[in-house]
Amino acid sequence: MTTTLTPPPLDVSATAPTPFTRLVRLEWRKMMDTRSGFWMLLCTGILLVLAMVITLLVAVVDDGTRLSASSFSEIMTIPVSLLVPVFAVLIVTSEWSQRTHLVTFAHEPHRLRVLRAKLIAVCALAVATIALAIVLGGVGNMLYGVLTGNDVVWDLEPTRLLGVVVVQTLFFLMGFGLASLLLNTPGAVAVFYLVGLLLPVMVYSTLYFVFDWADEVIPWFDLSTATLPWVSDTDYRGEPFEIGGTEWAQATVAVLVWVVAPLVLGALRVRRSEVK
Repeated sequence: MTTTLTPPPLDVSATAPTPFTRLVRLEWRKMMDTRSGFWMLLCTGILLVLAMVITLLVAVVDDGTRLSASSFSEIMTIPVSLLVPVFAVLIVTSEWSQRTHLVTFAHEPHRLRVLRAKLIAVCALAVATIALAIVLGGVGNMLYGVLTGNDVVWDLEPTRLLGVVVVQTLFFLMGFGLASLLLNTPGAVAVFYLVGLLLPVMVYSTLYFVFDWADEVIPWFDLSTATLPWVSDTDYRGEPFEIGGTEWAQATVAVLVWVVAPLVLGALRVRRSEVK
């Protein structure tokens, strides 16, 4: 006679869940402790220094160039907006391409909890890099006064500073949402640069000068154009911005299309996708 021994069920009801702060720290390390993360941060730092040096050289050579803290903040945030948002893509897509999500979701089965931790880590990186760019812009502004002998103008108001931080963070969130929706690194990176850089620079800028309707239509679906009044004093024609109800409505629609919708749909896909 054969006796079958059934092991007692494993009771994990009393096991404490993983602290959320630990998940955030873990996702932060996933961004930083990689070769791609190291080289991307290094390239961003080099671009920041080059942007400051080139700007100072132009100011020294051309006596007619007048710079201020606001000017430097606009210039120094360009390298941050070019490279660092890729972190927001890689923190999501690398889990699926390298299949490390098998381990991640085994330790923390609540996928949306993991996704929230990734999102907080991305927002922290966005604020940190933007703060670094603004600090370097302040250093450049002081060097501008020393090298040219011109008055140093500190015109970066708190509202403008807040606008720069919010707008740059929105682009990080757009990259994060596209990554969650596509779960593919090349595809998410390509769409991010297409929407955030190539179309505004190569296509929309041409349409502005060719068609009169571009001024009325493009700001409703282009995130770069819709958020420009909060980070710049003048538009592409050199005319000062006046933020009113229309500008707020255009920014809201663009954010809903390129930030909120990808984040919501991406969260649903991450939650329902098969882990394999």
